Amino acid sequence: MSQLSELPVSELHFDRENPRLVEFGIEANTAEKDILAILWEAMDVMELVLSISSSGYFRHEPLIVTEENGRHVVLEGNRRLAALKVLTVDGLAAENKWQIPDISPELKAEIMQVPVIFEGRENSWKYLGFKHVNGPAKWTSFAKAKYIAQVHREYGVPLADIARQIGDGHKTVQRLYRGLMVYEQAEEQAGFDPSNRYTPRIFFSHLYTGLDKPGFSQFLELSAQEDENSRPVAASRMKELKEVCVWLFGDKEAEQPPVIKTQNPDLKNLDAVLQNHEALAALRAGEDLNKAYELSRPTGAVLEDALLAAKRELMRAKSYIPTVYDKSESLLKTAGSIANLADSIYTEMDRMRTGEGRPKRLAD
Repeated sequence: MSQLSELPVSELHFDRENPRLVEFGIEANTAEKDILAILWEAMDVMELVLSISSSGYFRHEPLIVTEENGRHVVLEGNRRLAALKVLTVDGLAAENKWQIPDISPELKAEIMQVPVIFEGRENSWKYLGFKHVNGPAKWTSFAKAKYIAQVHREYGVPLADIARQIGDGHKTVQRLYRGLMVYEQAEEQAGFDPSNRYTPRIFFSHLYTGLDKPGFSQFLELSAQEDENSRPVAASRMKELKEVCVWLFGDKEAEQPPVIKTQNPDLKNLDAVLQNHEALAALRAGEDLNKAYELSRPTGAVLEDALLAAKRELMRAKSYIPTVYDKSESLLKTAGSIANLADSIYTEMDRMRTGEGRPKRLAD
């Protein structure tokens, strides 16, 4: 790292190429005030404002800065820079209706200028990668993938070298890279608009985790992650790629939420649907993922699960009878209907099994 120096907060600017900021839609022409608002809302800048206002700025943690186009751009420490600007720029907090603590004139004067280390982007990637990809201040999976791809493409660093430098398994780096290449391919070739996703956050882990599963791989005719292909999805599967992205991220314009609510079990269920023609047709027709998944399962497994679920619920109902049942006739009739239905199910199953008449009941 280069020599330590100091710069006024007023001369420091946010990094529009920071992978974590890019995740929130920040672009090269995004205004500083808009970046600050996004940082405040999405990255808990208030936590740092409270820390600095009570304990001062920890000067042993300098910001890492590079000079680009005559501007001092903060490569590492954008959240801290946001907190410093909120505390030192008169009227900024009030203009945005942010409630911040008052600080003494002495503290304000002290934090108007902060320690920085000048370093170029290419020279700083190892430190930033270790800290945010596999270190104590982890980025989201999307930000990690953006950073890995940036280092790989702009500086020509092989993925294996990136993995070694940041102390992470090569497979993880490859998985994140392939996931981002698929995401970019969906945007550039398949007509998927990321800004039209249903939720503000990109649930990127759904994508790169799903790509490891056989159903996703077959459906998209996906190249192996070891190939490190910048266009992993077969050119003939762009329609399918857009479908996958809509199922994962939703479609705001069509008011279609993603079918993946939680990664487990929804991602596993979607993978099964992608391997079954009937289930896939149902999902494409707008059927609920759980119902489409039922169509993908062996009918014997569906029957067994239904019977076991019914047994569990009946055992639960029985446990309530001594303390809850109020001798209601309607509840008794409901229990009678259940008994008749259970008897009918048992009789039909046993007749199919033995070919005989009314059976002697088996029990476990």
